[in-house]
Parts: sequence; structure tokens; C-alpha cells
Amino acid sequence: MKQKAFTIANLITTSRILLTPLFIYFLFGKHSFFEIFALIIFIIASVTDAYDGYYARKYQSVSSLGKFLDPLADKILMSAAFISFAILDLIPLWMVILVILRDFIVTGLRILMQIKETSMTTSQIAKIKTGSQVGVVCFILVYHITQRWKIFLGIAPYVALIEKYHVIDILMLIVTVFTVYTGAQYIFTNLKYLKKSSTSVDEK
Repeated sequence: MKQKAFTIANLITTSRILLTPLFIYFLFGKHSFFEIFALIIFIIASVTDAYDGYYARKYQSVSSLGKFLDPLADKILMSAAFISFAILDLIPLWMVILVILRDFIVTGLRILMQIKETSMTTSQIAKIKTGSQVGVVCFILVYHITQRWKIFLGIAPYVALIEKYHVIDILMLIVTVFTVYTGAQYIFTNLKYLKKSSTSVDEK
């Protein structure tokens, strides 16, 4: 049975990719409230991650394209956010490099397994990883917003504590370690499965 490419789920996933450049535009915009718009856009884009899977299951429209686009859209959005934060000097560049390198390797493995017509084994821990990344990005965005508005909001002392105790660096380090760990788990689990699959084909 031929799978449809233009499903509701795939359109929702695609919208997450299309929202990414808009998020970057507002994040680097110099106008008032643009940082707030960037946060809202990021939250909307992140929420689509839950809804595309929901619609795919509800309408039984799970497709190979959707399985590939969904994690790719996550990586595009998250990579854009982390690279932007590094440019803004909000997080260390080496952490961003590790996160993006992990995503490149996992995406490459996913493509390889699709070529071999083998499904990639995923786990619940991947959802936790994505959730932790979304949480940290939102926290950093809120912090970034406070740089313009902290005096008016009366939260300057709390912002100072975040800077004094390097809260953002600590949270980003935790996310980086967790992201690299899940990447290693993906690689070892799926390479082992891919090797078994290739061996089975050779025996036939």
C-alpha cells in the first residue's frame, strides 16, 4: 500500500521546520518584544512535536517520511536554538558542537538503516532528552528576555543569582551529557541490530 506524503501529521512536522527561521529572525531582532515573540514561536514549534505523532496515530497515517521528518525537525529546531545561543555568548560553543555532532551521527545512522530497510530502535529516554532540551532552551530564552526587562520587572536580584552560580552553564552541561549518552545508546543498540540484520540477509 502506497503511503501518503501530505498527511496532517507530516504537515504539522513541516511547520516546525518552517517556524525555525522565524524563531531565529525574532531572536536576533533588535526591536522591543522580539525576544518574547521568539519564545512564543519556539514553544509553538515544540508543541507541534506532540501533535504530529498524535495525529499520525489517530488517523493511522504513520509513514516512513513522517518517521524521518519528525526527528529531523526536532534537530533543526534545537540546533538552530543552541547555535544562536552560542553566537549570543549565552552557552559554551563546545557543548553545542557535541550536541550537533551527536545529532549528525544519529541522523546518518537513521538514513543508513532506511537504506537497509531496517527500522530504527527508539526508546522513551529519547523523549526525555528532547523534553530536557526544550526546557533548557525555554529557560535560556526567558533569561535572555530579562536582560532587557529585568529592571522594570523587579527581578534583577534573581537574574544576578543565575549569573553568579552559572545556572545556565550547569543546565546546559547536564543536557549535553544526557544528549551524548542517548546518542551513544542509539548507536550501540542500532548498529548491533543492523549487524544482525545484515548477517541474516547474507545467510539467506
